[in-house]
Amino acid sequence: MVLTTTPGSAQADQDRKAPGRPRSARADEAIIEAVLDLLAEGTPFDALSIEAVAGRAGVGKATIYRRWSNKEALLFDAVRTVKGELAVLPGTSVRDDLIALLRPVGQAENTRAGKIMPCLMGALQRSPELNNILQRIMEPRRAMARQVLQRGIDEGVIRPDIDMEIVIALLTGPLIAYRVMHWNPQLNREGLEERLVATLWPAIAAK
Repeated sequence: MVLTTTPGSAQADQDRKAPGRPRSARADEAIIEAVLDLLAEGTPFDALSIEAVAGRAGVGKATIYRRWSNKEALLFDAVRTVKGELAVLPGTSVRDDLIALLRPVGQAENTRAGKIMPCLMGALQRSPELNNILQRIMEPRRAMARQVLQRGIDEGVIRPDIDMEIVIALLTGPLIAYRVMHWNPQLNREGLEERLVATLWPAIAAK
C-alpha cells in the first residue's frame, strides 16, 4: 500500500536508515504484514521483537534494520498503514465534511484496524513509546478536523466560541468506544456518523 507523506510521518522517515542496497518492495510488505499479523493475534507491544517480526516475515534481522533503525520506526509505519489514508472531504458543506472525517473512525469491526487497535489499548497505557507513535499518526487527522471547524466558523455556520478539542472528542469518542469496547450493543450502528453530527450540531451551530 503506498502512503502519502504526512507531517506526522516525518520523524519516522528520518528514523529510517539509508539502505546499502536497493530496497525490495516485497520484503517491505512482508515485514509490515508480519507486524500486523502479530499484533492482530494479540502479541503485546512490549513482547513484539525484531526477532519475532523477522521470523514471521521470513527475512533476516539485518534486512529489517536496513529499512528501520528501531522498533518504534517500524511500528509507526505498520500502524500508519492499518489506519489508512486521511479522509477525502467532499467539500459540499461543513456538516458533510465532519461526517466524512468520522467514517474512518467508525469503520467496521471486522477490518484489520478493528482487530489490531483493541490489542494496543492496554499497551497504550503502559508504553509512552507506543502512545507517542499513535499521537503522531492521529495528529494530522485532528488537524483536518480543526480545519473543517475553523472553516465553519469563518463561514458563519459554527459558533466562534467553541472549544475545538472538546468538539472533536465528542464526535470521535463514541465511535472509538463502540468499535474498541463494544460498550453498548443496543446502539444502532447504521448511520451512526450522521446521527452523531446531527445530535451535536445544535450545540455548535451559529444562532
